[in-house]
Amino acid sequence: MNNKIIQANMLLLLTAAIWGFAFVAQRVGSQYVGGFTFNGIRFALGSISLIPLIIYLDKRKKNGNRNESNNEVSTKKTIVSGILAGTILYTGSTLQQVGLTYTTAGKASFITALYMVIVPIIGLVLGHKIGKNLWVGVGFAVIGLYLLSINENFSIGYGDMLELICSIFFALHILTIDYFCNRVDPLKLSCIQFATSSCLSLISAFIFENITISGISNALIPILYGGFLSTGVAYTLQVVAQKNAKPSHAAIIMSMESVFGAIGGALLLGEIMSTKAYIGCILIFVGILIPQIKIFPKQSIKTNVKDVTTIY
Repeated sequence: MNNKIIQANMLLLLTAAIWGFAFVAQRVGSQYVGGFTFNGIRFALGSISLIPLIIYLDKRKKNGNRNESNNEVSTKKTIVSGILAGTILYTGSTLQQVGLTYTTAGKASFITALYMVIVPIIGLVLGHKIGKNLWVGVGFAVIGLYLLSINENFSIGYGDMLELICSIFFALHILTIDYFCNRVDPLKLSCIQFATSSCLSLISAFIFENITISGISNALIPILYGGFLSTGVAYTLQVVAQKNAKPSHAAIIMSMESVFGAIGGALLLGEIMSTKAYIGCILIFVGILIPQIKIFPKQSIKTNVKDVTTIY
């Protein structure tokens, strides 16, 4: 393994850690501000944090030979795709943030990470070929989800249900990004989608929530973490690292965010889960990893999971 691959893997692991501990930040922030307010501000910060990088890269790419009409078409495509991706991101992030009010950071991180399994399943509906690995992974994930979230009366907790639905929207978001990332500039797409999600969240906050300066002040550190570190820094690290990392390896390393989420919840928030819940977390994690490992060499998963861009 050469130095570039090792460096890329370390950057991806750092990205997973930042995203994992973001569940703690979101959990703390939910105690002071509503979900719409939190997401509105943090996505605005995330969008702003990408602007300097976009300007820098544009200057490097500028050669003076580009056709203005092509630029105009590209800009329109970027805006439209960014708005679509941002709307899906807004829905998933809102469900996640509200769900964190009713569940723990550790449980939320593992349930949300199920998007790694859901993406290929949605791909099946779209006509993609699915290997045996996925079905084995789904089996582990379903059993793990049962142990982690189903209560004694065979009902799933409200917060856990919201996190499960949010994982479906994040899966849709991944597929949307995967479709557009090779058609438009990925950083500009990301910046616009964050801005779109921010606008929709702030509009919702003014309608449904009571926004106070004191609440925002108390949640300032979690908001800054979610805006600059989890969104701006982590996304940039992912883009840089994946230039020298295999998509399958990147997906496995970034799925570690669920583990870091549980570690952060335990260390910083004092969250404790039952033995059954911990077993469920392990099974979900195994279910996430199996589709990325060639247990059945002759089978393959056609669904592309290289753009696992979860914004926490």
